[in-house]
Amino acid sequence: MAAPDRGAKWLRLCALLLGLLPLVLLLGCTLEQYPQSAMHPRSDYAIWLQDLLEGLVFWVVLIFVLVEGALIVAVIRFRARPGMPDPKPVHGHTGLEIAWTIAPALILAAVAVPTVATVFKTQSKAPAGALQVEVIGHQWWWEFRYPEYQITTANELHVPVGRTVSVSLATADVIHSFWFPAMGGKRDVVPARTNHMWFTPNSTGEFPGQCAELCGISHANMRMKLFVRTPEEFDAWVVAQRAGPAEPDTLSTEARGKQVFMTAGCVACHTINGVSNGVLGPNLTHVGGRSTIAAALFDNTPHELGKWIADPPARKPGTSMLKLPMSPDQLADLVAYLTSLK
Repeated sequence: MAAPDRGAKWLRLCALLLGLLPLVLLLGCTLEQYPQSAMHPRSDYAIWLQDLLEGLVFWVVLIFVLVEGALIVAVIRFRARPGMPDPKPVHGHTGLEIAWTIAPALILAAVAVPTVATVFKTQSKAPAGALQVEVIGHQWWWEFRYPEYQITTANELHVPVGRTVSVSLATADVIHSFWFPAMGGKRDVVPARTNHMWFTPNSTGEFPGQCAELCGISHANMRMKLFVRTPEEFDAWVVAQRAGPAEPDTLSTEARGKQVFMTAGCVACHTINGVSNGVLGPNLTHVGGRSTIAAALFDNTPHELGKWIADPPARKPGTSMLKLPMSPDQLADLVAYLTSLK
């Protein structure tokens, strides 16, 4: 009775492993509370990639089940048992050889055809009427230019839902990689070259993104946000961005802050339309209206803005923004001025 007992144990073990398989597969799933997941597509580009991924996963799982199933059957059926002859090997079976040659070829074709089709779709030119956005990667922040509207902003990309966004990608220094997981795949940003991609958002909301190519000490801090709004909300944002910066009242805290901005060295790196023309750092014309600062690293509150200006290298290693000497009162005035630039 020993042999049947061993066979029953093998069957129970196999049943247990098969029962645990769904749990193992679930470990690779993410939920909506993980916004950086690429498993919740919100654009046509991302949906194409998701459809391709699901098709490939189907074939991988099918192959795994068939191969592992055959292996388990062989282990149980042909295991060593007292008094049993050695299994007879199969040799020169023409039908079997043809089958295991044709089957992989068909599977590879089933994988290759949708893959190549998806590659052609994602590499095609953007349709007419797309919103043009020029993206420039810097160590370690993102610059966004809208040539159609003559707008330049930083780290927060605003687009209308339902309209194709055509992105041209360039870098001011090293290789970066542009990636909003909800919108589609990564696209490298390479020196001396302009790459392109496009996507059409199908849902409003706020979506995080970041650089996906190691680009230096603060690579992980090179983040960004995408705001997908209704067409009316986007048009209102454009109008606000095209307006000049708020001019503070004479002798106000904001006016003193503007003077600090002009004299403390900020003008050497930052642009505020009609005030300064620095090109090394982000455009600050409407910085007070952004939700984040320091490449989406911190919330844009007076407290966080003050801490950031007081000592940028301590909060973001490797940043080019200097720690400028200023008194607490000057810092408070400067924060008030920048916060007023809605």
